[in-house]
Amino acid sequence: MRHRLAVCVAGVLAATAHAEVTSASPTHFLLTHRAEVKATPAQAIEAVGQLPQWWNPSHSYSGQGANLRMGLRAGDCFCEQWGEGASIEHARVIQVQPGRQVRLEGALGPLQELAVRGVLTFSARAAEGGGTQLMMTYRVAGDAAAGLERLAPVVDRVMGEQFQRWAAHAGTAAR
Repeated sequence: MRHRLAVCVAGVLAATAHAEVTSASPTHFLLTHRAEVKATPAQAIEAVGQLPQWWNPSHSYSGQGANLRMGLRAGDCFCEQWGEGASIEHARVIQVQPGRQVRLEGALGPLQELAVRGVLTFSARAAEGGGTQLMMTYRVAGDAAAGLERLAPVVDRVMGEQFQRWAAHAGTAAR
């Protein structure tokens, strides 16, 4: 399974992937990731909610993808539960436009402790000639003491991996 995912990720990235720290300062950063996949926009957006199939469990608190869940309705939780009562709300769904976009609000991972605000958006739109253009942005803002410009490249690597995994899953889910 890991090998299959790695091959799919490589195929997605070889085609049209693009990632960058779009802007960064001590008080904010904006990350942008783009790729094109062979899926419909509806399939790609539906795949966002299938976290156990694509989110890297090494970037979770429990280390188990099966402990992650997220519905695709405003107010739903990107949450994780494990052990005897342990849980975390990673983010909250704040907007869903079926077949177009899912937006979450949350400071993921170690950012949560910094009391910053993060907005994570997954978008999909039909590409010319077939397929779907995917885009993920993560905008984080907070107090200058957080030193967000120093964290941006590290967060970009982690979020870039998650984006690649979403793109690969969306592309294979379409088959």
